[in-house]
Amino acid sequence: MTSDGKIARNLERFAQAVAAHDRENPTHTAYGIGLAHFDLERLGLEEGEELLPGSTIHVDAGTSGNFRVLCDGEHDEGQVEAEEETVEAIATRWLPTDAPQRSLPPSES
Repeated sequence: MTSDGKIARNLERFAQAVAAHDRENPTHTAYGIGLAHFDLERLGLEEGEELLPGSTIHVDAGTSGNFRVLCDGEHDEGQVEAEEETVEAIATRWLPTDAPQRSLPPSES
């Protein structure tokens, strides 16, 4: 059985994370918390259980000991745009690739 103090600390962290997400991403809102299956069982929670008003708990593919805020928006939009702007550079002239020869000092045998 999980102690009430551990549940209270986790609920506080979940509420802080959801509030921070909604503050930093005003165009979409969070709908849940994603936990690893192990953590879900360790805390004695059930999938789909409503922890906070409007936020439910879900099994996530994340690592144990971590959680993530689940939302209805796209967070990697800027990354996709940056990938689309990649340009292939083609040289218009040939550059020699040979390095200049260096003379080595005579070896002492």
